[in-house]
Amino acid sequence: HPDKNKDPGAEDKFIQISKAYEILSNEEKRANFDRYGDAGESQGFSQQQHRQFHRFHDGFYFDESFFHFPFNSERRDTSDEKYLLHFSHYINEIVPDSFKKPYLIKITSDWCFSCIHIEPVWKEVAQELEALGAGIGVVHAGYERRLAHHLGAHSTPTLLGLINGKITFFHNAVVRENLRQFVENLLPGNLVEKITDKNYIRFLSDWRKDNKPHVLLFDHMPVVPLLYKLTAFAYRDYLSFGYVYVGLRGTEELSSQYNINVYTPTMMIFKEHIDRPADVVQAREIKKQLIDDFLSQNKFLMVARLTSQRLFQELCPVKKSHRQRKHCVVLLTGEGEKFAEAYEAFLTFAVANTKDTLKFVHIYSDRQPEFADALLMDEEKYHGRSAVVILERRNNAGKIAYKVLEEAWQGSKEDNFILLDLLDQLRTDPGLLSSETVVADLNDELAPMFLIRWFYSTLDYISDCWDSLFHSNWREMMPLLSLLFSALFILFGTVIVQAFSDSSDTRDAPPSGKEETATKMEKNDASFSKESNSRIPKKGFVEVTELTDINYTSNLVRLRPGHMNVVLILSNSTKTPLLQKFALEVYTFTGSSSLHFSFLSLDKHREWLEYLLEFAQDAAPIPNQYDKHFLERDYTGYVLALNGHKKYFCLFKPHRSGDEGGTLGSCEDYDALQHVEARGKSSCSPGSKSIKNKLHKLSFWMERLLEGSLQRFYIPSWPALD
Repeated sequence: HPDKNKDPGAEDKFIQISKAYEILSNEEKRANFDRYGDAGESQGFSQQQHRQFHRFHDGFYFDESFFHFPFNSERRDTSDEKYLLHFSHYINEIVPDSFKKPYLIKITSDWCFSCIHIEPVWKEVAQELEALGAGIGVVHAGYERRLAHHLGAHSTPTLLGLINGKITFFHNAVVRENLRQFVENLLPGNLVEKITDKNYIRFLSDWRKDNKPHVLLFDHMPVVPLLYKLTAFAYRDYLSFGYVYVGLRGTEELSSQYNINVYTPTMMIFKEHIDRPADVVQAREIKKQLIDDFLSQNKFLMVARLTSQRLFQELCPVKKSHRQRKHCVVLLTGEGEKFAEAYEAFLTFAVANTKDTLKFVHIYSDRQPEFADALLMDEEKYHGRSAVVILERRNNAGKIAYKVLEEAWQGSKEDNFILLDLLDQLRTDPGLLSSETVVADLNDELAPMFLIRWFYSTLDYISDCWDSLFHSNWREMMPLLSLLFSALFILFGTVIVQAFSDSSDTRDAPPSGKEETATKMEKNDASFSKESNSRIPKKGFVEVTELTDINYTSNLVRLRPGHMNVVLILSNSTKTPLLQKFALEVYTFTGSSSLHFSFLSLDKHREWLEYLLEFAQDAAPIPNQYDKHFLERDYTGYVLALNGHKKYFCLFKPHRSGDEGGTLGSCEDYDALQHVEARGKSSCSPGSKSIKNKLHKLSFWMERLLEGSLQRFYIPSWPALD
């Protein structure tokens, strides 16, 4: 066995023994071997090839002779060696080249009986597709595991297609027709347009819009040949392709006008003149090499329009040496009938004087304003008129040497003589181009809009996901499925939480009219009995904190549901007496864990308070900003019970000094508490006593707050506390 014996001939001996055992253990094979020798064995195998196919694995179909294939190392086909791919070669050469032609790639390995089985079909199709212009590649998974994993191949054999850098897996039976159709399906569907008598004029006239020569193939085949589609894909950036089925009714006028031999395939290329082809090739069998030679010589219009920097670089290349000088004659013109006569005269001159070292092009000044301004220097005599410039590119950074015709181009005979004389002088005197400048890169006029590019990218991504969903193995699908189920779980959880939150807010929404009165009556007994048991003070002091921008979020905006913050409004001058009275009034309610007590400085946060009071309807008069007493209004002693979660508050207005007072505001009552946590101390005085009277009957208001009988003022959101 070759795994145990390291002798170089062990593998061949093992195969010979296995082969001999198969023949001797099978009566039919043994009889064929006695009659025909090795040929008989091959003949027996060929006869079995016509049996019905059955499913094997990974979408391939193999016949019943799978385990009887004559595996012999001496007969191995070495035709795959020239197609072998390596990782760096694939990344640096094959992927970029896939934008010019599609690739059919096979992933194989040693001791792969399925790979041997499909070898005859693969060899035939590979040779055929390569002759048509498709690329062929073979990856040996045993030696190129990194590349095989990169391609997504987890078993052998695997067949896949590569086009525009995108991988597509083959999932049908490995037969010639299926493989050809697979490669054809990789190509875009709009490469070749079907042409008839009705649309040929429109098709050939589109050279103005897409700035390309147009190619017509006349053939008697009803379906566009794969060779023509592959050619159209390779030259799609330079040429537009149409196909005329000469056997179809509705193409007689077209065939008659261009004198087409309906029995011989004919290829014509049209440029600026649609009434006659610029070049023609005709042959009984049009080969790829003949088509490439024909099209490579006609990639551009006679006077192409510079629509992008790439086209400018191809038509006007940088000079490499003094012997390889190439000059461009540029017509700077505009669009519309106004400039048509000047353009036609320039086109006629270009057709008569085209040379290998001379290219004639034109450019629309309004679409490439930076380029035009750099050459014409914004001179008045060229405004609204055409101009001709002879230029030579000096480097890729945009530096050019040029000369502008002194007068605007009108296409007259005099203009023709002047331009012809300059071109003759240029052959002997390169110094004629005395001016130099640097031009910016040209705008890509034919580039699709961003939204269109985004739409097609999204469509390709969705198509890839859909294909992967049905054809990729589960190892590849696990990350996508995990992401999908995670998103669904988060979405479902969010909807459930939101549903419960909305129903809770609906129940807590402010009732109106008779419903409000009935609701209050029902809540009184339940709320009072519940709160009375939890109102026993747990501490010997009242904890009152200042509400500032630091703790504003935690103490109000993100306050837990069911909790309220009772906020006392005070100023620096009234801080101590109001805090003392506030502590006395709310002490009996400190046993409730859902109540928090704070104070707010009116001197610092007056605007915040007045914003809230605007939602209190007529509960408090809101000053006008033009009122002279705007900054003098006294809000000290106001108490707000704020529900941060449900975004509402209840308001306590200070008790007027003229109303009944009592001893609740005296200093002696303060001694009833063990300690009040508030800054500063104050002696009992008539002034402090009147200030304390502002909070008279605050305890009764707190009772109603816990009962839920106070009016609630809702706000859309809590304002920032600056």
